[in-house]
Amino acid sequence: MTETYRLDPDDAALHLRPRSHATRWALMLVALAVAAAVATWFVRMRQPAAPPAPVAQPAAPAPQVAPQPALAPAVEHPIESLAPAQPAAAALPALDDSDAAIGDALRALMPGGAFEALVYPSRLARRIVATIDNLPRPTVAIDARPVRPVSGPLAVTAGQGAPAIGADNAARYAQYVSALASVDSHALVAAYARFYPLLQQAYRDLGYPDGYFNDRLVAVLDHLLAAPQPQGPVALVQPKVLYEFADPALESLSAGQKIMVRIGPDNEARVKAKLAEIRRLVATQKR
Repeated sequence: MTETYRLDPDDAALHLRPRSHATRWALMLVALAVAAAVATWFVRMRQPAAPPAPVAQPAAPAPQVAPQPALAPAVEHPIESLAPAQPAAAALPALDDSDAAIGDALRALMPGGAFEALVYPSRLARRIVATIDNLPRPTVAIDARPVRPVSGPLAVTAGQGAPAIGADNAARYAQYVSALASVDSHALVAAYARFYPLLQQAYRDLGYPDGYFNDRLVAVLDHLLAAPQPQGPVALVQPKVLYEFADPALESLSAGQKIMVRIGPDNEARVKAKLAEIRRLVATQKR
């Protein structure tokens, strides 16, 4: 049935009669909502409070490991035990002021003017150390050599149509070999041990802050003693200006071992005998 609306002249405003029912329903809904809210609040008040969420603890820092210092290479052949006791007045000079002292010691070991004839008197400690260090390498710096160069050109002879080192080439080295062979090995090693701190400093200045020069000396002596000792003429080739060994194995040798071959088999045998004697004296036991 369709509801009809009419205007009540006694009312000062417009009234829709059916709206009275809608208002009552609205009031009931509001009351129910309030009641539900009150009930929910009451239930929550009756329930125990939830424990607070645990607070995340920061992770414990990883233990710090102290860096380990780099270990210096172990000394194989300590020379200090061979150094003679020196009085306080005999303290060593500074490295770059040591030419006179080292020169006097070598001059006493090389009588007959051999020191003046064969040795450069300046920068002796640095020259000795640099040359010994370079002998196992392909070349030796000319300006670092403590010994004056051999005079005269390489003696070459034609052997079976190919050049070879001449038999008389060994004579060019006779003065050097004789000077070395005549040196008293024990006196030489005693002088070496006395001036060793200067040689050690020169070795470190050369670029080996953790190196031990006497160990290097022993290794170089072993290297020279292992040089081949060819018998018979040593064949040569001349690809450019300078001669080279025709045998690739000989040409690949170090600068020091090539010197041993060039001086001839007899000189090489004499030099090796002296070097072996020196090695026995400086190759001390481990600490």
